[in-house]
Amino acid sequence: MTWEIRLSTSRGVPYFFNTETKESTWDLPAGMTEEEAKQLPGADLLSRPKVPTGQVRASHLLVKHNGSRRPSSWKEANITRSKDEAIDVLKGYQSDIGGSAEKFAQLAAVHSDCSSHEKGGDLGYFGRGQMQKPFEEAAYALEVGQISDIISTDSGVHLVMRTA
Repeated sequence: MTWEIRLSTSRGVPYFFNTETKESTWDLPAGMTEEEAKQLPGADLLSRPKVPTGQVRASHLLVKHNGSRRPSSWKEANITRSKDEAIDVLKGYQSDIGGSAEKFAQLAAVHSDCSSHEKGGDLGYFGRGQMQKPFEEAAYALEVGQISDIISTDSGVHLVMRTA
């Protein structure tokens, strides 16, 4: 495999890119050591700060409802639950999570109506103006490791966990 390190134009952070398979990952590719990564083309980008200036990193668990701007997901073609029902579902997850980042990621992977479920709800880094306002405000108000109360956006209802 041929890996190189590139700089994300949207997030301003380095990522690993496989020039043969076109695969990209934020994390060190499987089987590669830190020392090997330092020898890759673009390795100088690794010395940049991990948290881009002014940005945060967050994960979320989204439960859509029939009033969501797109009431469908990878799990359901037509979401019919009401907003109140979605909030009740999220309250159940909230009590199961209890502040555990591991449990948050597990539940997001199985239950989130967002494609980020594939990464345990991880949305990566983002800056102001990139997310819907209530979501952005919640993410920026949290301390790293803290989980929000239920947030409502046009997409649905969310629990947000700030991760960086």
